[in-house]
Amino acid sequence: MAATNKTQATDASVAEFLDKVADPTRRADALELRSLMESATGAPATMWGTSIVGFGTRSYRYASGRSGRTPLIGFSPRASALTLYLTLDFDAEAAALAGLGPHKLGKGCLYVTRLDRVDKATLVNLIAGSVTAGRELDEN
Repeated sequence: MAATNKTQATDASVAEFLDKVADPTRRADALELRSLMESATGAPATMWGTSIVGFGTRSYRYASGRSGRTPLIGFSPRASALTLYLTLDFDAEAAALAGLGPHKLGKGCLYVTRLDRVDKATLVNLIAGSVTAGRELDEN
């Protein structure tokens, strides 16, 4: 049963969206995340909905039969934190996350307040691991 995802890829300009991020530090961090994620995926940034910057796509199918498409990886520069949308088993990544620096976790989300407060090498490895996991789970 293919359902329409609430958040879809759009033709909106990623550059214009990021230029409108009010806080200069958050805007700079968003630009850096864009570069890191483009490098990790080899895919250009695309707006998903009004506030998510996604890279690549992957298909998914839940046990219920619901299926759809989502970004392979993405982020959103929210007011309170940078929200990274990852395909990782956070329990399996506990050691890496312990070395990341200050962060919070949600279901499929990693929240960091500022990139200069986290270990960049660890972040790059988590992003790369998410890309690999997402590609392995891709239902095509």
